[in-house]
Amino acid sequence: MNLKLSFFLLLFFVAIYQSIAQGNYQSRKDLDSTKKFRLSFPVIILSNIGNGGARTNTQHVELHFKYKLDSKNIFGVKLATWRLFQPMGILWWDGLLDKVENKSEYYPGYLRETGLGISYQRMIWKGLFATIEVLPQLKTYLNEDNSKIGNGFKLYTSYHIGYHIPFFKNRMFIEPQIHCQNWMIDTNTPSQFKALDNKWRSYFLFEPNIYLGVKF
Repeated sequence: MNLKLSFFLLLFFVAIYQSIAQGNYQSRKDLDSTKKFRLSFPVIILSNIGNGGARTNTQHVELHFKYKLDSKNIFGVKLATWRLFQPMGILWWDGLLDKVENKSEYYPGYLRETGLGISYQRMIWKGLFATIEVLPQLKTYLNEDNSKIGNGFKLYTSYHIGYHIPFFKNRMFIEPQIHCQNWMIDTNTPSQFKALDNKWRSYFLFEPNIYLGVKF
């Protein structure tokens, strides 16, 4: 469901960009030079709306506030929280989607992760960019009745390659991208959760995503 929504929105916004983008390159560049701040979010979080009672609802909320230092360098702050119902280290070729359907790797409850971190985005060529994000997270473990059973800490990092596409005269933008993430520091995991985590990896590869944002 999340992937279908993401790719649909990608096609939709690219169509908008093709139909409404106007002005020559220099005018867009001049306009962009006056807009130093950016606020964005991953559109995948929209798939949680109206699905609040589902076991697989990640309750994902994520916001990015960025400052454009110059034409190549963009620094930001990332605020994120989500709820996991199974280990994050199950890759596509491990049968990720099948395991969501058959519930074979579900936690005996949930893991809530919340953090405030930093990001650095480097523009490489035209709209092509690379980003690194570092997100320290506080972990809260819950049983299926949503009662807390433990706390922990995770250092979550992600690495992105994507393309910046402005529209509405460079006031808004989308950034389709692929990213990989890892969490080498992960502490105080309850034994029942840890038994499942140990079966899988401490990283995830090739997650597609699209960010939607506004400049000001």
